[in-house]
Amino acid sequence: MIGRRLLADIGNTVRDYVESLGYATRVFFTMIGLSGGLWRRPRLVVEQLHFIGNYSLLIITLSGLFVGMVLGLQGYYTLTKYGASESLGLLVALGLTRELGPVITALLFAGRAGTSLTAEIGLMKAGEQLSAMEMMAVNPIQRVLAPRFWAGVVAVPLLASIFSAVGIFGGYLVGVKLIGVDAGAFWSQMQAGVDLWKDVFNGFVKSVVFGIAIMFIALYQGYEARPTPEDVAGATTRTVVVSSLMIWWLDFMLTALMFSR
Repeated sequence: MIGRRLLADIGNTVRDYVESLGYATRVFFTMIGLSGGLWRRPRLVVEQLHFIGNYSLLIITLSGLFVGMVLGLQGYYTLTKYGASESLGLLVALGLTRELGPVITALLFAGRAGTSLTAEIGLMKAGEQLSAMEMMAVNPIQRVLAPRFWAGVVAVPLLASIFSAVGIFGGYLVGVKLIGVDAGAFWSQMQAGVDLWKDVFNGFVKSVVFGIAIMFIALYQGYEARPTPEDVAGATTRTVVVSSLMIWWLDFMLTALMFSR
């Protein structure tokens, strides 16, 4: 009897999970299919890009600076053991463009903008604003979700590029100005070792994929949250947790595909 009940519980859990996954997939493709109308009203995306991107710029810039400084300091101590301190610029640039820039930007973006969007959509649902749109024959997925989704997809790669650029500058401050590494060797090693397509472009692709995952998770959690304060708060927490786990999983998969050769 207990075994039968356990199997029933497991079956119900798997069924609910598959059902929610299928519904999320349908919402995603519905949002993509309805995004064509945004070309006639680009102001909706621009407004959300300002809200999402500009308000995240300060934390991205400061974090990039300090990460670059720490990477330059730790990299110098490591490279000095092998007599390769001139390669500090290459180490900082590769670490930021390939890995740290896209990943840390995505994590910060999920914590800053993702939770904000989840709470915003959840409160709109709790205030019956989404229901009012449906009563006026306005599709809330097209009017509310799609502009925010594409604004985030555009914002994350831009913020990741800023993060990496500021981080390289931070590594330069520590390595050249503070420690005394030769500036010519710092920049020349970086220019000779960083490949535009293999390193910079692959990092850009990572940030685009992270942006798609973060935005859909944040918007879906808010859109599907029950109209209660407790569930909206839980949805914001789920946004951070699920987005963080998804970022690390996608990072591993993309790194294995891009750099395994």
